[in-house]
Amino acid sequence: MKAVLFDIDHTLLTEMPLIQLFLPQVYEKLSKKFGINKEEARDKFLGEILARRETYEWHDWNFFFRLFDLDLRYEDLLRRYPHKLHVYPDTVPTLEWLKEKGLKLGVVTSGPAYQRLKLELTGLEGYFDAVVTRDDVGAIKPEPKIFLRALEELGVSPREAVMVGDSLRQDIYGGKNVGMKTVWIARDGGEDFHFPDFKIRTLHELRKVLEVV
Repeated sequence: MKAVLFDIDHTLLTEMPLIQLFLPQVYEKLSKKFGINKEEARDKFLGEILARRETYEWHDWNFFFRLFDLDLRYEDLLRRYPHKLHVYPDTVPTLEWLKEKGLKLGVVTSGPAYQRLKLELTGLEGYFDAVVTRDDVGAIKPEPKIFLRALEELGVSPREAVMVGDSLRQDIYGGKNVGMKTVWIARDGGEDFHFPDFKIRTLHELRKVLEVV
């Protein structure tokens, strides 16, 4: 193996503390805008999100802010509350170890360009030799071209790379479909249906995985 590709959200970090902070603000704004209570506002907003699950738009908070004409931008929220992005404790030690091993590291994310800002604000940006977002290729995982762009930028073939992510559909199916070995990180457990090549609970376990691939 010459390279390891990573998903961002729920793999390297979680934005859940930030989401829990701004969603009540969204519900309050919608409540006033439509003259409804906050529970109805919540159902209205989340209903739109769930209706677009796994689509191109689903991966972009700004799409939903614009849909409801809200005066919010996700980039502004990230810059205002960077401490609400939580990097998992196993992320930095694992990235440090992989770099020491001489491996190239990349990111493949279905999120928009502001995913780079997440990496910058959390201090993770410098670990990666390539970062490819949906905006770079006009596609989301599991479409092949988003993976192929990252592999091209890293200068490796699919058989020389491993894809690590939390989504069986996007990360594992997408990675396998272009010929990469795949590692499903299931921090909270779950059934893998024997689909990924490897299943791990923490990124620390990548060390054992890379000994056998």
